[in-house]
Amino acid sequence: MARPPRRVGDGRAPRKAVPRRCDRAYRAACDEASHSRAERGLNDHYRSIASPAEHRLKIERSDFLGIAFPVAEEPQFNEALNAIAKQHYDASHHCWAFRLFRDSRARSSDAGEPSGTAGRPILSAIEGAGLLDAGVVVVRWFGGVKLGTGGLSRAYRETAAGAIAAAQFVDRYLYDRIRVAAPFDRMSDLYRLVAAPDVVLVEEKFAESNEFVFEVRRSKREEFLATLAGRRLTPL
Repeated sequence: MARPPRRVGDGRAPRKAVPRRCDRAYRAACDEASHSRAERGLNDHYRSIASPAEHRLKIERSDFLGIAFPVAEEPQFNEALNAIAKQHYDASHHCWAFRLFRDSRARSSDAGEPSGTAGRPILSAIEGAGLLDAGVVVVRWFGGVKLGTGGLSRAYRETAAGAIAAAQFVDRYLYDRIRVAAPFDRMSDLYRLVAAPDVVLVEEKFAESNEFVFEVRRSKREEFLATLAGRRLTPL
């Protein structure tokens, strides 16, 4: 039997039955490239930013604004970067970095600042927080006093770290989808399998043979299948 596709979600049990979704907040299982980290046997859990957050810093008359936000794809990050640059058109620099779950991709840019003084320190702040699917843009208004390469690096990293610290985090999990059929007199056995965020019931279909759809963390897949076998329940 072919292994069902995998999904990424935030581990929260839905309030009602939901159809299969393919959106950025709950990344599509059908997109195999997005799960290459787990395919290599890495963790089935990572942490990201739940919503945008900002932090301001003033150093030697230069103003810094850090903006941290969730991002799942590079084009999505570019859209956000362009919007920030348009909003803060009067700034001297719009330096940035992002780190994605997909293919462990990470990029950064000094955006006109001396090489290595902006983009890399911002990326270091993201890495230091252990975040994936996260981007940070630091906007600088030059105040007329040069900070030197060391001062610039510290300013950009501290601004980025401040924006990240102001953000709320969300835990995301890599799931396998498993379907199980059961008669009405076994439904209670299936409901007792739910244990978010490890096992989430996402869909129910009632007919002659009732069908339940579970999202099971990849690291818990074999344990879940063993539990089904022990209760004489068979996945479809």
